[in-house]
Amino acid sequence: MSTDKENREKNNDKAELKTAQIELVKLERHVIETGQKILVIIEGRDAAGKDGIIKRIVQHLSPREVRVVALAKPSNRNRKAWYFQRYVKHFPVAGEIVLFNRSWYNRAGVERVMDFCSKEEYETFLKTAPMFEDLLVHCGITLVKYYLDISKEEQKKRLKERRDDPLSQWKTSPIDATAVKHWEDYSDARNEMLARTHTIAAPWMIVRADDKPLARINLIRDLLTRLDFEGKDRKADLPDPNIVFSFHENAISNGLLAK
Repeated sequence: MSTDKENREKNNDKAELKTAQIELVKLERHVIETGQKILVIIEGRDAAGKDGIIKRIVQHLSPREVRVVALAKPSNRNRKAWYFQRYVKHFPVAGEIVLFNRSWYNRAGVERVMDFCSKEEYETFLKTAPMFEDLLVHCGITLVKYYLDISKEEQKKRLKERRDDPLSQWKTSPIDATAVKHWEDYSDARNEMLARTHTIAAPWMIVRADDKPLARINLIRDLLTRLDFEGKDRKADLPDPNIVFSFHENAISNGLLAK
């Protein structure tokens, strides 16, 4: 049974989330009225909480102007095309917010670790991704990138819960079974990806995501601080810098990123 303290914390989390979601509604209205193009990338290991965070972001927004993109594995035709090509067609037009649940950074993560791409393709990606993103920003797209970081113990726990829950088993995949086994490989891939694609035009924001409710509310708060809009609450709570922070290379060695 839940204790009184736990119930109070849950109620407080719900109230804080609702406050932030009200600000998101204001943001969406402003984006529609001004014709902005907002592109949000949510990356992270398997079971890092990407689905849950995206669900809270879009929960009270209009589905006509907000889209979530979660692409399946590339087809044979996709593999013959320019790597970024299949993502471009999903980009926001004026007045839209688009969230990518995983993105072109698949190449720097699962494709790299599982040998789904060649070393040459991987290296080309790391060299061209910053140029590609710089072009997007230059052409008027507001690009925000988040990496959800969880500990090995938390990933093990969540993957087991996912396997045991009949309502969550659609989330499981053959890749999940190798996630913990390749933990260090994914860590190395994460570190190189962040170091080589964190730029002034498109910086990476790290979200420490072991605590789901705190990760959700703080990511939304951070997103709201990065965008200006009509009616914005200037006194709204800021994100906790111990949970959401801009990537820096020292984060790899000082324990801010899970090892």
